[in-house]
Amino acid sequence: RKAQALQTGGSALRENQTQLFSHRVNRCSIQPHQIRPHSLGRTIAAFGFLYSAFVANKYPAKSAKRAFDIAISPGALFSKRTFDIAISLGALVALTPLFLVVSALIKLEDRGPVFFFQERWGQNGKKIRIIKFRTMAQRNSGLGAGASVGNNNNRFSKVGAFLRRTNIDEIPQLLNVAKGDMSLIGPRCHPVGMLAGDIAYEELFPDYQQRHVMRPGLSGLAQIRGWRGPTTRRGEARARIACDLYYVQNYSFWLDIKILLATIRSEVGRGTGF
Repeated sequence: RKAQALQTGGSALRENQTQLFSHRVNRCSIQPHQIRPHSLGRTIAAFGFLYSAFVANKYPAKSAKRAFDIAISPGALFSKRTFDIAISLGALVALTPLFLVVSALIKLEDRGPVFFFQERWGQNGKKIRIIKFRTMAQRNSGLGAGASVGNNNNRFSKVGAFLRRTNIDEIPQLLNVAKGDMSLIGPRCHPVGMLAGDIAYEELFPDYQQRHVMRPGLSGLAQIRGWRGPTTRRGEARARIACDLYYVQNYSFWLDIKILLATIRSEVGRGTGF
């Protein structure tokens, strides 16, 4: 009877996990009218991979994927990079006056540094150094890289709180895009050692490194589906990674365009940061 009870409990757990993951995939997937349709086989393969990646957290033997085994065609990557260079350089020129104004406001408030640098994960698991406008008060600048700042406004300067709310603090990352460390659209650029509650992403999600097949992006599918902000719950972290994996499995240039337009429509002026 004890063995039967354990088997019944295990089945119930797997069923609950499957239902929960299906809900998260629905939140990260894009509806048919929003992207160019993909073949049925490719869609099924993508969803099957996401499910196996989720279950692998509890049942490692079911995960057969290795890091960086997702192939993106060279032509698609070339088109993406060309688009990144054209848009980022044009935006940097157009936004030069804004750069000067924001830099002056930050400097005048507490005389601290204008920019904030942080080590984050780049393409193929390489570490990159991203640049943002500093938003935290000078006294709080020592916050650990893996910690999630969230909406604790006591840590921000007055100017910094405004920059985060409007996403202006992200604009200097256009320099990272122009340099080739980042892309306009892609998986979110996570700090090295970023935590989901009290556990590192790499430990929580065995296939975490799969998302690094492509350059990290200023925006991405997870953001426009509502999975951004502080990661204090493991389920929210898994949903965020599921969206990233869905993106790299289903990448197309037009998918980037759709996400970019959705970002402009839904994210500008409503920033929540990390």
